[in-house]
Amino acid sequence: MGSEADTAEITGPLLAGERAAAGPEPVPSWREQVTVRGIAVSAVLGVLFCLITHKLNLTVGIIPSLNVAAGLLGYFLVRTWTAALERFGIVSRPFTKQENTVIQTCVVACYGLAFSGGFGSYMLAMDQRTYELIGTDYPGNRAVDVKNPSLGWMIGFMFVVSFLGLFSLVALRKVMVIDYKLTYPSGTATAMLINSFHTTTGAELADKQVSCLGKYLSISFLWNCFKWFFSGVGDSCGFDNFPSLGLAAFKNTFYFDFSPTYIGCGLICPHIVNCSTLLGAIISWGFLWPYISTKAGEWYPANLGNNDFKGLYGYKVFISVSVILGDGLYNLIKIIYATIKEIMNARSKQGRLPLVGVQDDDEGSKLSAAEKHLNETFVKDSIPPWLAGSGYVGLAAISTATVPMIFPQLKWYLVLSAYIVAPLLAFCNSYGTGLTDWNLASTYGKIGLFIFASWVGQNGGVIAGLAACGVMMSIVSTAADLMQDFKTGYLTLSSPRSMFVSQLIGTALGCVIAPLTFWLYWTAFDIGNPDGMFKAPYAVIFREMSILGVEGFSALPQHCLAICSGFFVAALVINLLRDVTPKNVSKFIPIPMAMAIPFYIGAYFAIDMFVGTVILFVWERVNRKECDDFAGAVASGLICGDGIWTVPSAILSIMRIDPPICMYFKPSS
Repeated sequence: MGSEADTAEITGPLLAGERAAAGPEPVPSWREQVTVRGIAVSAVLGVLFCLITHKLNLTVGIIPSLNVAAGLLGYFLVRTWTAALERFGIVSRPFTKQENTVIQTCVVACYGLAFSGGFGSYMLAMDQRTYELIGTDYPGNRAVDVKNPSLGWMIGFMFVVSFLGLFSLVALRKVMVIDYKLTYPSGTATAMLINSFHTTTGAELADKQVSCLGKYLSISFLWNCFKWFFSGVGDSCGFDNFPSLGLAAFKNTFYFDFSPTYIGCGLICPHIVNCSTLLGAIISWGFLWPYISTKAGEWYPANLGNNDFKGLYGYKVFISVSVILGDGLYNLIKIIYATIKEIMNARSKQGRLPLVGVQDDDEGSKLSAAEKHLNETFVKDSIPPWLAGSGYVGLAAISTATVPMIFPQLKWYLVLSAYIVAPLLAFCNSYGTGLTDWNLASTYGKIGLFIFASWVGQNGGVIAGLAACGVMMSIVSTAADLMQDFKTGYLTLSSPRSMFVSQLIGTALGCVIAPLTFWLYWTAFDIGNPDGMFKAPYAVIFREMSILGVEGFSALPQHCLAICSGFFVAALVINLLRDVTPKNVSKFIPIPMAMAIPFYIGAYFAIDMFVGTVILFVWERVNRKECDDFAGAVASGLICGDGIWTVPSAILSIMRIDPPICMYFKPSS
């Protein structure tokens, strides 16, 4: 998932006019933009960002956009590298903004596979633990539909499905970036940051931002180290289970768990996303689940376990799924409609979509030369259409032959049919990401899951649906990330060819790094334990959706389908209200997708994110400029420090070294 942002109106080529008077800015050749040190830095950051993404995937499932953090940390590491060499009298080649952009692109391609690879969702939904959690006697949940994680098949699957998304839309990069002038908010923000680093006016600010990031990274790391000493053995010890709002609220998951990661997410995500998660937590854990709990013995058997789908657990999973599907379906239909409408309008307006404000004043005239330079640079190192087409066809042929070897339930003709429709869905997702910053890859994956699970039916439909979800998610997610990065490259005068090569290298790195970093979690922690730290909430949700695709709705507890239908319609209505009301009203209407997450997971992370948004809100009121300059660095530092701590924590767990103290709380009487 990405964070939602309002579509920004761009009234001229961003950051392009700075050198207009002095003539076009010199641009290094595309080969000079891809460097050995850049690839080395990308690999280091790829490991860190994969660890962060896995942790978020296995705990709450909300992945903020880390593009800006990748650009900032790439600058920090290369600057540290060159400064260290200078101390030894070794002069390094200049560090350009194009090289910085290529590093950021490579890192995003790498850690993107930690999300689209399904290590916290469809891939984990196939394992034995998830099968047992749902229940061995649950209708449609069969022991034969189990495939446990293994490094061999996970890396192989990554390699055969992850590259197709890069070739599916690369030929349309000019249409999306120059002709349609799509905003791609995260990509634009990253370009602004990188450009500011590599100007004389931005150098001082860049140093301060890097210093700020390092400070909060250290604080986050040391805080996690401190917390570890009190976390004991088991899942009830430590600051992660601190009943900060009282023991009664703690039982309903309302507590602050002192997580730097979620506070950092609150600083990055828009206020409406954070407030929506808190509202969802209040509705579900404050009212809905306590009410349904009173119906035990009436709506469902009273003696069921906490994770039995025939009881309260079933309501939690399916109501959250219904809200997610309602939100995803609405946005999918809206994006397809907008895409068709704008393409039809473009034909009558000589191919120019009215997504950008046009300047008729003198300032606009001054910028025209710079915009022309941006366009010429972006078009110059073109990637031949025949290469994109033959690459997609060739990779699709290889994948069609090999995916059924990994998942025999997914026949070759099913894989082929997925690859035929995938470019259209990839275009819709990339277009939607360009407008809203929402990457709806998981929604397209869920649609593929339902279709293929029902197509295959009882004999293997569960695994076939989950595997098809993976094929679909990989293509549409990678294509959207590629276009986001092309927008960054366009605004930083980076060659599309160097960006594409960087994407290929980053994807190759991700195919190895993402499974290896997941394996670190898998071997060190109790993944999937609903009472543990790494609940992997989406694993159960995705397996349930696949079973539902095969079995239908007959196994749900009483009134569950009616309540789900109500929440599904509510998600559609809320989205419609967000679109039809004036902007000064719609900005206060919650986002159903964000509201749905705490329905299943709990309220604690929503409270952490709300703390982050309150800090950001107060900071904006006290000193807006300082907030704009440093909020991203603070958030990145908090998230990265938490991510780095994962490595020593996992090593301690693998070596069976337990924390010395268990801090827990109980009533005084």
